[in-house]
Amino acid sequence: MNADTHSTPAEHSTTSHADSAHTAAAAAAGHGSSHDAHGAAHDVPPEQVFNHLLGELGDHHGFVLFGHVADLPVMMVDSGKFHAYPNPHKMEEAGVFTMHKGHPVRKADMKPPQLDLSITNYVMFQWIAFAILTALGLLAAGKYKKNPKKAPSGLQNMLETVVLYLRDEVVYSNIKGDAGKRLLPYFITLFFSILLMNLFGLIPGSHTATGAIGVTAGLAIISFLVINYTAIRESGVGAWFAHLTGGAPWPMWPIMIPIEFMSLFIKPFVLTMRLFANMTAGHIVLLAFVGLIFFFKSIAVAPASVAFSVFIYFLELLAAFLQAYIFTMLTAVFTGMAIGDHAHHEEAHHH
Repeated sequence: MNADTHSTPAEHSTTSHADSAHTAAAAAAGHGSSHDAHGAAHDVPPEQVFNHLLGELGDHHGFVLFGHVADLPVMMVDSGKFHAYPNPHKMEEAGVFTMHKGHPVRKADMKPPQLDLSITNYVMFQWIAFAILTALGLLAAGKYKKNPKKAPSGLQNMLETVVLYLRDEVVYSNIKGDAGKRLLPYFITLFFSILLMNLFGLIPGSHTATGAIGVTAGLAIISFLVINYTAIRESGVGAWFAHLTGGAPWPMWPIMIPIEFMSLFIKPFVLTMRLFANMTAGHIVLLAFVGLIFFFKSIAVAPASVAFSVFIYFLELLAAFLQAYIFTMLTAVFTGMAIGDHAHHEEAHHH
C-alpha cells in the first residue's frame, strides 16, 4: 500500500475522528478539558460542552467506558481489496484514507469505501451485551443441571420468572401451536439483548446501542424475516401470496395488493423507529437538563437541573425495560397475525 508522505492544508484540516472522540469522551466523563492524540490539552468552551455531549450519542471509532477511551480498528473493502488499520491514526498515516464526519473516506476523492466493516463503539457495546447474555444463560443452565430438582433461587429464579412470563404471556398467547415453541428461544434472546443494550446507556460513560438507527433497523429486519418465514412455513407460499389480496374480490386487487404489500414493510419500520426514537429521546432530554448549567453559566440552576436529571434517569430505567418488552411483544403479535391471516386466506381459497 503506497502512502503519500506529503500533506496539504486541506488534509491537515481533516483531523482524525479519534481525536474528537477523546475530546467528546472527556467532556462526557465530566472533565473540564480534553486531550488530543499528541497529549496537548485544550479547554472546551462552556457553550460547546452540550455539543460535545450530544456528539457522544453518535457512533464513532473511540470506545468510551467509564471515562476511558480506546481507539478501535478501522476495516473496509475498497477497489476489491481489504484494508485494516489498528486505529484511525494509523489509517491517516498510511495516506490512502482519512476521517470525514466520523467515517473513513478516500483521500483522493473524499468518497466512502465500497464497504465499511469498522468496529465502532456501538458494535463494541453490542458485543458486550451479547457476552453478558451468554454468560448469564450458561450460568443459569449450569445451576439447573447441577440440581435439576432444586427450587431456583437468586439469579436463576429471576431469569426463570422472566422467561416463563415471556413464554406464557408474550409468545404462546400470540403464536399458537408448534410455531410458538420453535420461536421461543428467539423471542427470549431478542428481549434480553435489547434490554441489556438499553441498560448500558444508563451507565455513565457508556452508550446505548439501540440509540443507533442501524442497530434497531437490524433487529427489525431480523424480525421481518422471522415473521414472514414463519407465515410461509405454517401456511404455505400460496397462502402468503393470497393474503396480499386482503380477501377482497378480484376487481379490488389493484388497490388491495399495493396496500397489503406496503404493510409488510411498515411493520419493521414501526419497530425500528419506535425503539430508536424512545431510547434516543430520553438521552437528549437528560443532556438538555445537564446542559442548562453550562447554558446559563450559573451554579444556581444546578439543583433544579440535577433534580430533573435524576427524575429523567429513572424514567429512562423504566423505558429500558418497557421498550424491550414492547419490541418483543409487537414482533410476537405481528407473527401471530401473519400466521392467522395467511391460514385464513388459504382456508378461504380452498372453499
